[in-house]
Amino acid sequence: MSAAPSQPISVVGAGLAGSLLALLLARRGFAVTLYDRRSDPRTVQSRAGRSINLALAARGIRALERARAMESIRPLLIVMRGRMLHDRTGELELQPYGRTEQEVIYSVDRAALNCALLDEVTRHPQVECKFEQICLGTDLGADELSFRDLPSGLAYEKPLTPTIATDGAGSAVRMSLAAAHAIVAREEPLDHDYKELTIPAQDSRHALDPGALHIWPRGGFMLIALPNIGGSFTATLFLPRSGAASFGALATPAQVREFWTREFPDAVALMPDLVHEFIHHPLGQLGTVHSAPWHIGGRVLLLGDAAHAIFPFHGQGMNAAFEDCLVFDDLLDAHEEMTSLFDDFERRRRPNAEAIAQMSLENYEEMRATVLDPTFKRHQELALELEGRFPERFIRRYSMVMFHPEIPYAEALRRGAVQAQIIAAIDRDPKRAAALIHERLPPIG
Repeated sequence: MSAAPSQPISVVGAGLAGSLLALLLARRGFAVTLYDRRSDPRTVQSRAGRSINLALAARGIRALERARAMESIRPLLIVMRGRMLHDRTGELELQPYGRTEQEVIYSVDRAALNCALLDEVTRHPQVECKFEQICLGTDLGADELSFRDLPSGLAYEKPLTPTIATDGAGSAVRMSLAAAHAIVAREEPLDHDYKELTIPAQDSRHALDPGALHIWPRGGFMLIALPNIGGSFTATLFLPRSGAASFGALATPAQVREFWTREFPDAVALMPDLVHEFIHHPLGQLGTVHSAPWHIGGRVLLLGDAAHAIFPFHGQGMNAAFEDCLVFDDLLDAHEEMTSLFDDFERRRRPNAEAIAQMSLENYEEMRATVLDPTFKRHQELALELEGRFPERFIRRYSMVMFHPEIPYAEALRRGAVQAQIIAAIDRDPKRAAALIHERLPPIG
């Protein structure tokens, strides 16, 4: 460790990234104050809310293992071995994620994961967790970080330097820096919203195969369902905001029933509270956050969703944020002070954040529409065959992202584009496979 552990650090946001970062810093000997606007999520009263179910993959697991947190988190995980596609007639098709039994991803409840990480964090005496603290923003001129204590209503200031903001896509720290014209930030909204619903357990068992992520692809929209501990599924409908098939067109119980019965008949049979939940559950919005720069000298750094929130369609938002924490921890060994550390962190992570943002949006098109295309299915089978024949050169882009954390996102995007061209060429002329792969794909790593 080169940067001084005696230097106290403020971490704003005690969600997944903030909790993991605080845990890694504590293991390094830093004194950390972890702030969050919520009540302690480990209390029963604060567990209610909405969030798209999370998919934990290799990049996130590697970061959790670094923090020695995997043992407490493993009981929260449910293995998902592939996508289970549902057509309108109820026919099922499993598309495995990987070539081997080890290439799987894991469904995990966001709140349970957050609580497990906070349990780990609070075991370290050098970490102080302060809940019900609303961040009011930064004052770069005064080098201050402002909060309001919710129980008392009183505002107060703390030294800004150094602060790491992990307060999510709606980051108060990022917004205050943008308002002060210290950074440029914009949100790129998607014209599709989402709503979470429930497929309850049947006799304490899952009503669908719990070993898969279930997808009802319908071209312009989709329904997904991820398994939960206890036998239920969290189902999420992604649908345009307006138009003929949209949330705007589903205003009455009759319209909801007609739409669901037509589009997802096998799911409707498993959702006894569908209409009530659909009418009363909140509508969530989706967007990508772009900001530059991510840091102001060595004073404040944006990390995770606060810097680069992405669409959830590749299951990599949490994994990318956890990988941010891992890279930050790695860089602590190489820097004497925070200014160079923050600068190096942004230089290394920005290309990868931009790459996974692009791939996440592309994966939405794949999940809701492309999976239905016979050419896509044929190309997927060909890609699996090539991965088996040329494992040192050819790994499918999805596998590079999900199962190979040693391959940066930006490299997965670049190689994936080359591989797509190769597959298209081989589809026309299979005899060219070996020549094209050796010519255009150097050995990985």
